[in-house]
Amino acid sequence: MSEIKIITSNIRYANPADGPHDWPHRLPLLTELYQNFSPDILATQEGRIGQIKELDEKLTNLTLIDSHREWIDVRMYPCLFVDLKKIKVLRSGDIWLSETPDVPGSSSFSSSFPRLCTWAEVEIIKTNKKLLIANVHLDHILNETRTGQVAVLIAELKKLGDQNIFIMGDFNESPQSQIKNDLMNAFNLKDPWVEKNYKEETSHHGFNGNEAAEGSRIDWILMPAQFECSYLHMEKRSFNNVFPSDHYPMFATVIPK
Repeated sequence: MSEIKIITSNIRYANPADGPHDWPHRLPLLTELYQNFSPDILATQEGRIGQIKELDEKLTNLTLIDSHREWIDVRMYPCLFVDLKKIKVLRSGDIWLSETPDVPGSSSFSSSFPRLCTWAEVEIIKTNKKLLIANVHLDHILNETRTGQVAVLIAELKKLGDQNIFIMGDFNESPQSQIKNDLMNAFNLKDPWVEKNYKEETSHHGFNGNEAAEGSRIDWILMPAQFECSYLHMEKRSFNNVFPSDHYPMFATVIPK
């Protein structure tokens, strides 16, 4: 099986109050970063439909996986884009992280917004190997909210079958949290950042870059234990003092053992 190149990236919702960091200024920067890495799978978080459709138009080598979805304009969605020359999408869906996960826009556990996971079962065309890709955005306020959301996530993902699963996204939690342990234990996953013994650092910088206050790495890629990560990078570049997002994108290249 050939290598798989993955990006997870919170793109920040469009907000004119961000001034020079508002979406119209950041869209070309994100597009350039993504295209230079040439991912097979791109997982974004926090975009609304207008942003996502604009990004889809720019990413000519990738295709947005949204045929399963009836969009709600005001909601922010985690989304998956794939390179259809390399990856075949077998099925896809949304899991709303609530007590009614099949109800679009539903919310529970005192979540500040409805939150969800977007997933796709895919097949690597070159090898016919099947993978399940889950892209998650958890709530940002209460730990007990995220705990409830992850319990729903685990239960719903287990219904999709026993297969190689990658779980990535914006978890709004420290990587030392019980939430991450629960996910890794439920699916026999590992955190390549920890495996590589990289220094822990913040992945959310609020458009302040290296001057950001100390924080946690809240953006993760969790991968099956039977895969190796040959490349892992937190992309910190700005362009003329404009950052592509208030989160640093995470780039990874993974291969099976």
